[in-house]
Amino acid sequence: MNQYYKQLLPYLERNHAYQTALALLSWDTETLAPPAASDYTAKSVGILSEEAYHILICDEVEALLKKLSSEKEQKDLNASEQAVVRLLQKEYKKLSCIPAKEYREFSELCATAQAAYCRAKQNAKFEDFAPTLEKLIDYTRRFASYRAKKGDNLYDLLLDEYEEGFTTEVLDDFFAKLRKAIVPLIKQVVAKNDTVCKDYNSRNYPVEIQEGFCRYLSGYLGFDFNRGVIAESEHPFTTSLHNHDVRITNHYYEDSLESGIFSAIHETGHALYEMGVEDSLSGTPAGSGISMGMHESQSRFYENVIGRSKEFWIPLFPKLQKTYPAELSDVSLDDFIKGINKAEPGPIRIEADELTYPLHILIRYELEKDIFSGKCKVSDLPELWNKKYEDYLGIIPQNAAEGILQDIHWAMANFGYFPSYAIGSAIAAQLYHHMVQQMPLNDYLTDGNLIPVREYLRDHIHKYGAVYPTNELLKKVTGEEFNPEYYIRYLTDKYTKLYNL
Repeated sequence: MNQYYKQLLPYLERNHAYQTALALLSWDTETLAPPAASDYTAKSVGILSEEAYHILICDEVEALLKKLSSEKEQKDLNASEQAVVRLLQKEYKKLSCIPAKEYREFSELCATAQAAYCRAKQNAKFEDFAPTLEKLIDYTRRFASYRAKKGDNLYDLLLDEYEEGFTTEVLDDFFAKLRKAIVPLIKQVVAKNDTVCKDYNSRNYPVEIQEGFCRYLSGYLGFDFNRGVIAESEHPFTTSLHNHDVRITNHYYEDSLESGIFSAIHETGHALYEMGVEDSLSGTPAGSGISMGMHESQSRFYENVIGRSKEFWIPLFPKLQKTYPAELSDVSLDDFIKGINKAEPGPIRIEADELTYPLHILIRYELEKDIFSGKCKVSDLPELWNKKYEDYLGIIPQNAAEGILQDIHWAMANFGYFPSYAIGSAIAAQLYHHMVQQMPLNDYLTDGNLIPVREYLRDHIHKYGAVYPTNELLKKVTGEEFNPEYYIRYLTDKYTKLYNL
């Protein structure tokens, strides 16, 4: 092992220990911690964050990174080690320009912001959360400006944290293509929506029974309960302490069967990615998914491409009917498949169908661009949100809880994250196009055999963690870089067939 890389490892291990503690506090806050705990817990989060900051942002790490960046030392590193150095250099560049005191203040703010957001959402009062959101945006803008060069687009810097290489120029083109293809298709589909009935979805489904079936689903997909746990939270999410401790959450509604089912499949897709990372990478900067877009490609591949297919439900639907005999005895498999794929504009992103979903992301993308270009104020957001929903989807949210306050991302200062959902959906379609040429994928689903699918994704994507950038990894797997045409074709073919257009 390279001598300088070996000297770097203790710093990485110590930083990861602190990050693990912070992840556990975040997990606890979202799942079990009492509401009154947030302000006090925030102090601990601030202290731990500052300590983690100082472990990496120090003269010793800076000197080691400088030595490891030389051509001579790079030749002495393998691909995984090169990736660790590259990712650490990026993180060092991001953090080193932020004063430690400000970083700690921001970390404490984020720790209290989620509780403030939850209270505001419960009361459907955006004005209660607006002052906190204003502070989060100010910090995010300031931190981005610290590392910005003359002429840089601040929002591009934020996008780069989640999706390297996917700038506003790239995304503007991507969303323009989606909008051109999808908006007319939605109109055609909605015109025939009276042919699809999904009354079954809003019948009474006790939460404890949903929990049992969703747990079964996660195991069916390959979730390893020896290395993972499932809990409940207001907003479903996945967190990974390392590849042997991956945690997912779900949320259940008694009057919505599909919500819990597809959240479970979605989060399990994320979890399988984290569990599939090679042990040698776990705990390093390369020990997680390469980007949120690639991560979302895995969750949305399982949730939508596989999870909403007839082949997937052929072996599972009898068990679902047995679980809910009174509620589903009059529902056929074909009617269920039509129901879970029904395209109908609605206000809630995480409940959206595959066809209208990209427009939910487009709305958030456009608002974030306006926020960080200075075109809109926080106080303008609810009105702008509702106007865009009316323009793009023909609906207006009834209140802030199902409108501007429906997502927790901004309360976590995750500005620039939302486009990754659409990117991930597109990558999922691209992977599917490739995989059906490599294996009898649909036959495996019909047989209830998910192992070949899971192993293929593990061997070609998951095990590499963050070693290869998104486009490089995509090219290794499919032979080409990101290509949204597969996504447009996938949606067009699927809904043309479903609705006999």
